[in-house]
Amino acid sequence: MKQKLTIAVASGKGGTGKTTVSASLACTAADAGYNASYLDCDVEEPNGHLFLKPSIKYRHMVGIPVPVVDPEKCVACGSCGEICQYSAIVCINKNVLTFDKMCHGCGGCNLVCPTGAITEKSRDIGVVETGSSGKVRFCHGKLNVGEALSPPLIKAVRSTGQDDGLNIVDASPGASCPVIAAIKGVDFIILVTEPTPFGINDLEIAVDMVKELRIPHAVVVNRCVPEYTLARDFCRDKNIKVLAEIPDDRRVAEAYSRGELPCSAVPGYRELFEGLLNDVMKEARQ
Repeated sequence: MKQKLTIAVASGKGGTGKTTVSASLACTAADAGYNASYLDCDVEEPNGHLFLKPSIKYRHMVGIPVPVVDPEKCVACGSCGEICQYSAIVCINKNVLTFDKMCHGCGGCNLVCPTGAITEKSRDIGVVETGSSGKVRFCHGKLNVGEALSPPLIKAVRSTGQDDGLNIVDASPGASCPVIAAIKGVDFIILVTEPTPFGINDLEIAVDMVKELRIPHAVVVNRCVPEYTLARDFCRDKNIKVLAEIPDDRRVAEAYSRGELPCSAVPGYRELFEGLLNDVMKEARQ
């Protein structure tokens, strides 16, 4: 595969099986001959490494630019505080105060300062680690403890995707800014859900999100029980394709507890994920 293709795996809530699906797809794709990368963008709680067990080769810090004010040049005009939408820099009694933790690194204060009193320094927010797991290229981000601003780190992880391969993005759960940063601009999204009232409620939120972004998508139902038709009914009513149904199988849970993926540890599941991969590639290339 020479053309870049990026597939995101997302969900409306945590614990639906996103990592199981995304990591299994990456391994299945690599075994099928694709130049596959797994990008764990759940930077607040990455866990793909627990299953893929990668060998980390490179590690670099990621930061955002925050303002530094030179009091000798500052004339306390207040322009910096007026442009900042997050109150990360304010002018009080002719003193300019900065709050690095609130800064989003937009650089607006630097641009509007009439005297050039504002320069920038980098504030580390987390780390990006890259390596490999067998044939799969691996990358994840780890947000610093207590850090609230994750999108810049997520974008750094996304930027490591290969230009001539299949990139599998494991997004964080929900429909907030970190998820948008992870899935924006991808070619196709797999929404993983479970056939429970909570699962369907949060799936509806996730569906509204991807429709707003106008990204093609389909659903994978995890822990599927034949008599529980909530997910099937929802997708039929919303005209959304269900690409696969992963059974509620104790063997999968046991493999998960050992840090193993069902595609390699449970008989029959390699074929399931091969079928899912083929269906996803067809949908994504339409």
